[in-house]
Amino acid sequence: MTYATVITASELEQHIARPDWVVFDCRFNLADPQAGQSAYQAGHLPGARYAHLDNDLSSPVGSQTGRHPLPEPAALAVWLGACGVEPDSQVVAYDAQGSAIASRLWWLLRWLGHEAVAVLDGGFQAWCDAGYALQTEVPAARDTGAYPLAVNNEMSIGAEELAKKLAEKRVRLLDARAPVRFRGDKEPLDKVAGHVPGAVNHSFSDDMDDTGKYLAAAELRAHLASVVEPFSPAETVCMCGSGVTACHTLLAMEIAGLSGARLYAGSWSEWITDPQRPVATGE
Repeated sequence: MTYATVITASELEQHIARPDWVVFDCRFNLADPQAGQSAYQAGHLPGARYAHLDNDLSSPVGSQTGRHPLPEPAALAVWLGACGVEPDSQVVAYDAQGSAIASRLWWLLRWLGHEAVAVLDGGFQAWCDAGYALQTEVPAARDTGAYPLAVNNEMSIGAEELAKKLAEKRVRLLDARAPVRFRGDKEPLDKVAGHVPGAVNHSFSDDMDDTGKYLAAAELRAHLASVVEPFSPAETVCMCGSGVTACHTLLAMEIAGLSGARLYAGSWSEWITDPQRPVATGE
């Protein structure tokens, strides 16, 4: 069986020792970029490798980019191969941030053409709550060579194309940030507060229950469809502050059977690098 959206802790525990399964620990703290790796060293799922948001899942920040630009596909392919990911690998990602960072790795692998990738529902806490083992040993290197690329550029959209579609009212733009940031009441990370005019706020936390797990597929479908309509999933774009938590919304849409939405990878932190781009505040 292939897992392509989420996987439960019990399902993962049954397969985690298989050599064709590759598990990634994506824990990360924006306020302390080394905290995730420190947590990994203190204890992680058996055989898990660490994926650093800044170093592995993003490329360097530039003057006209957002805070987490997409990694160069070739560099990402080399890193994945160095971690032992092959086309027939089942990949599982987890974190302790409501699956926001793990969803970024999920999206990146799908972007490269790898379908067998899932997020551990409930993350690190779900594994611990189930009483399953942790380890501190770092798995041995297993370099299988650069992952063969089949990049799907239709999965993302740039600022210029997005602005054009918004002006023509041909896109539904979902912003996954918290409401206080969307409205511009508070902005702890970026230099300008507010949102892209025409965007609709849909906080990524709205797609989770109190334990940090995704809502059931039928519930997600009803909830997300009401936000997206009258646009289709293919006419929907997801964004956030830097293109990370937006992937959480994209995964929720996939679970709900609403496939085809795109990622504005630069998101708010890229949008505001150009002072000519409009900014809105309030609801």
